[in-house]
Amino acid sequence: MKNKTFWIFALLTLSIISIAYSYTRFTNKEEKAEKTVAECHEIPSNAESEFKPTVENKFKPAEKAPKGMVWIPGGEFSMGTNVEDESLCSIKGVTKDAAPIHRVYVDGYYMDETEVTNEEFEKFVKATGYVTVAEQKPTKEEFPTANEEDLVTGSVVFTPTPSAVNLNNFLQWWRYEPGADWRHPEGPQSTIIGKEKYPVVHVVYEDAAAYAKWAGKRLPTEAEWEFAARGGKTGNLYAWGNDLKPKGKFQANIYQGHFPIKDGDTGEDGFKGIAPTKQYAPNAYGLYDIAGNVWEWVNDWYSVDYYKSLAESGKVTKNPQGPSAYYDPSDPSEIKRVHRGGSFLCTDQYCTRYMVGTRGKGEIRSAANHVGFRCVKSK
Repeated sequence: MKNKTFWIFALLTLSIISIAYSYTRFTNKEEKAEKTVAECHEIPSNAESEFKPTVENKFKPAEKAPKGMVWIPGGEFSMGTNVEDESLCSIKGVTKDAAPIHRVYVDGYYMDETEVTNEEFEKFVKATGYVTVAEQKPTKEEFPTANEEDLVTGSVVFTPTPSAVNLNNFLQWWRYEPGADWRHPEGPQSTIIGKEKYPVVHVVYEDAAAYAKWAGKRLPTEAEWEFAARGGKTGNLYAWGNDLKPKGKFQANIYQGHFPIKDGDTGEDGFKGIAPTKQYAPNAYGLYDIAGNVWEWVNDWYSVDYYKSLAESGKVTKNPQGPSAYYDPSDPSEIKRVHRGGSFLCTDQYCTRYMVGTRGKGEIRSAANHVGFRCVKSK
């Protein structure tokens, strides 16, 4: 397999990794950008005064929630963040796509208490014969300059570096892996046997939407996802509060140690890499892993200035469905939808988007081993 073609595939698939990494244009001329991971530790802050109280709906269904789901009451809340820096020694402006804070109302709904697991996704595949995008051979239409022998199935896998590196170039710690897919998360020699309760990964947007339709559910809107993640609380930095480690304990599966070097993750939170679901306390609505572990697809198109347009209306936006079109000036050719929640690779040194009001983004047909999803169901 020619390395050149590998990078053709990788550059397309790695658009999914652009979640927080377009920050390089802020750092190219900054002395701080030359710092390695060991030197960069910053704690973000949040001005709660900009948030107005969350007002939950009072209605609660008489019947029990569907198996594996919890009731989210909906209501009016302040959405977004006023944290305009994250990681890499607090370079300003990285999270501006999640500002300004604006008022939103959502109706009540049911939500999966965990990310969709391998065993749940396997039931779907067995029932329908569904083949994920990562399992489909790329076509000449997608890659017209690629040689036929180089068109192989696969996906992108995190690969630690041998030593500390400049964080400007994320291509240093990702690789396109032939044969990587939801059944083989690290490549063809890996397996999900014994990992039935782990979140399914290597799923693209259409894979997640297909599962949701089969299950009689749907993907959440971005507003529904954030309302649920906040758990009825107002203006918290994290889904559990404003302290990353209350009583000295991590509340989510994120990355500790020196990112992204081999054996750099200390596993202080209990896990090095992806974790099974339900390993940490749920939020106030009973949702597990709403921060960290794997990114979650939501239904909204990604637009960098969508929040700005909602805030400028001066009104409470009811049940927003996202912008009518995608817009990412840093990568205008790629079709993207929103990710939420962060992953096991998020770290205070590079990507702190486990903060509840922040956003991610992903090219709709790109997969990686840190992206999954959960579903909702309307009442």
